[in-house]
Amino acid sequence: MSHSKAKARPRAEHNGQDPPEEAPDRNRPVHVVRLRNIRAAIWANETEAGLRYNATVTRLYKDGEQYWRTSDSFGRDDLLLLAKVVDLAHTWISEQMQAADVPF
Repeated sequence: MSHSKAKARPRAEHNGQDPPEEAPDRNRPVHVVRLRNIRAAIWANETEAGLRYNATVTRLYKDGEQYWRTSDSFGRDDLLLLAKVVDLAHTWISEQMQAADVPF
């Protein structure tokens, strides 16, 4: 599985074992789905038409210096896991939308 560093968006350096956490004062996703190294962040956006959800999907990896990085590029071996993560994100969003529509 080949991953190009040119497609990666470097994050702040972090040499721990877990991916870096976002700064506490930044806008945060309302929900995150993660399976292994594939992550979907779900964002809530209030619009004139009501609450809408969007998702961003990234692949997490460690670079040669063992810093966590993210990429929006996925290799062949990532695609089934990507599909599962996106399916789970869709299910979560659908449940939120249904809960808002059903009064019981």
